[in-house]
Amino acid sequence: MSVAIQSEAIDVAAEYAQLVGGRPGAAVATFTGYVRDHSDQHAVTELELEHYPEMAHKVLESLGQSAAERFGLSNWRIVHRFGRLAVSETIVWVGAVADHRGEAISACELMMDTLKTDAPFWKREQGPAGEQWVASRDTDMARRARWRSGEAQ
Repeated sequence: MSVAIQSEAIDVAAEYAQLVGGRPGAAVATFTGYVRDHSDQHAVTELELEHYPEMAHKVLESLGQSAAERFGLSNWRIVHRFGRLAVSETIVWVGAVADHRGEAISACELMMDTLKTDAPFWKREQGPAGEQWVASRDTDMARRARWRSGEAQ
């Protein structure tokens, strides 16, 4: 049960191995997010992520613990990048181990939906049209709201 915030590339295979260790439990779910080559409005060639280190770690730790309590996880891990990332590089990796697949999958979804809205990361896209800061999307806020309301399980 841990968090890593790093500038280095995420080794997805190593993260999975660390998450499951010698005991994968009954269900393991993971999510890997990558830099897209486009946004809703324009082409993207690079993404820069800035963060507030102490607060980001605290927020990610809290949301991992919340997911663990809510879904009875035996293990979880969140890894998030910062710095300049090229298209197709991994931005984030989330993993959850539970007794049942539904809980593992829901825990990953909760962690990602919460991370997208609550963690202090700021994204700036670079592309042929110049640079643009990425604003929160209404769909991200709606996904987060369903966890608060208890609508999502």
